[in-house]
Amino acid sequence: MANWESYHISDVISEIDNKKYVLPVIQRRLVWEEDKMELLFDTLLKGDSFGGIMVLKEEKGFKPLFNFRYFTKNGENERSIDAGDLQQTQSFVIDGQQRLQSFYIGLTGSINGKILYFDLFSNYKAEYEFKFESNYSKLPQKAKDDSEKVIKEYKWISATALLQKLKLANNNDRQVSRNIILTDEITDDIQKTHIEENIGAFSTNIIAGKCLGVSEVGVDKTFTDETTNRQKIVELFRRLNDGGTQLSSFDLVASILKGFDWKMEEFLDKTLEDFQGIGLNQDNLIKLIFILQDNHKKEMSEIKIEDANFAIQNKDRIRSTLTSLKCFLIESKLDHYYKEKNRSFIPLFFIAYHLFHKQCDNNRLEKYFENHDTSNTEFPKIKKWLYNSLVNGVFRSKGAGWIPYKTGIRKLLDEIKGHKNLDFPTDKLFQVYINHNLIFTTKYESSNLDILDSSFLYYLMYDQSQTIRIQDIDHIMPKSKLEPLNFDPAEINSLKNFQLIDYGTNRGEKNGKEFALWINNPLYVTDKPAFVKRHLIPIDETLWIESRFREFAEARALLILTKLENYTA
Repeated sequence: MANWESYHISDVISEIDNKKYVLPVIQRRLVWEEDKMELLFDTLLKGDSFGGIMVLKEEKGFKPLFNFRYFTKNGENERSIDAGDLQQTQSFVIDGQQRLQSFYIGLTGSINGKILYFDLFSNYKAEYEFKFESNYSKLPQKAKDDSEKVIKEYKWISATALLQKLKLANNNDRQVSRNIILTDEITDDIQKTHIEENIGAFSTNIIAGKCLGVSEVGVDKTFTDETTNRQKIVELFRRLNDGGTQLSSFDLVASILKGFDWKMEEFLDKTLEDFQGIGLNQDNLIKLIFILQDNHKKEMSEIKIEDANFAIQNKDRIRSTLTSLKCFLIESKLDHYYKEKNRSFIPLFFIAYHLFHKQCDNNRLEKYFENHDTSNTEFPKIKKWLYNSLVNGVFRSKGAGWIPYKTGIRKLLDEIKGHKNLDFPTDKLFQVYINHNLIFTTKYESSNLDILDSSFLYYLMYDQSQTIRIQDIDHIMPKSKLEPLNFDPAEINSLKNFQLIDYGTNRGEKNGKEFALWINNPLYVTDKPAFVKRHLIPIDETLWIESRFREFAEARALLILTKLENYTA
């Protein structure tokens, strides 16, 4: 049974400042946002339960199980340090990091350049209002109803300043309240009461009352080896996570790997920092480590020290691989596509796999695509595979005909691992799609344009810059004009009749207008030739009328297909 001891929050904050509470390398980074921290302070002052803290106590003069980092005072990541024998007894926080970080930042520091303010006019019977803000002048001073009548006034003070005032007054909250009331010339009795009650609650729950429960985890280092003890703590960390802010499965895998070798933290952090521009995140990086070892389905319970050893021993090779991959994306003009969030990283696993297993040194690998336009015979093969895969949407999470992250990765890995240090197997990988009965083709025609991945097609149509995420999808010829002419909805709502334009134009001046009337009006389109070229509009203006929509659509399909052919051949 766990033994709990109660502490003053202000005392624990002081111990964090004195580095007596630290974060073991298995802990993830701070993930709580400002609003969640603000709610925690409201919960604290109400006297409600917010859970206890669990720590592993490590004694002075001994080397701890884990290397560690200190708490952040400004929300920025701290690097773990290589711990030798401890200079003081320290508590390694296994559970409760986010709460302790919130208290520490709110009472002593800042996050995103903002400090925590407390409204002394809060309705203490309902809610204690806290707010992070970068400047006092940005805080609300009065709240008004629809008739502009003032319904509430605010009285903000920084939580740090209030804590210091209370400490200087030996936690005499009445004295602090009186000083604020006198200094700020508060005369309203209700406002005076609110100040007194709010400061009293702050004092009671942060300084006077023992509101924080801490339990120590015991580890017998006498009879059990260090690695086993580490993994016992990691397993405890995993189980405790079930009741808190959920970690992803890969967060937990990262904790396990860091538990085996603390150098994993630096490897993961530095690699993610350097290659986030190609869509790399922690989940994908850990998955890549497994795929490079020819294992696509490793489960968390199967993680072994060999996985951490593989990553650390091959960290330079993995980074060189990612450098080469980044170069490939730039030279193939897909870097802007992958800079956006939520792009499928799956195809990049296999380009990285192919590069990693090449028999060349790291320097040569990093420069592998420098000669892509002259003597590099693999560049066009890899580019053809990636472009055609993306156009067909074979890695979409829905509608592709397989589960890309499971079936897709397994089938592609089964094929590509037989081609280590050989030419990139473009046609073999295409055959994987075909054998699985995916809707896949390299022969693009007007009739199959609308079954392709429209988001990637737009990226190609607009010269690999403009995307759906920043533009409206607009009917070139308005739906309201085509429907009365009895055109089929599938024709009207087709890529052949879609373009990307800015929100204001689509919802404003163009909305519902006949295309020819709109495009020929210089008040609306100041540079018609540029617009026609950019949006792949047929230059034959006789087709720009709704009655000839079907001919217009087919002429535009040919322009789209010509551009598509330039990228996928």
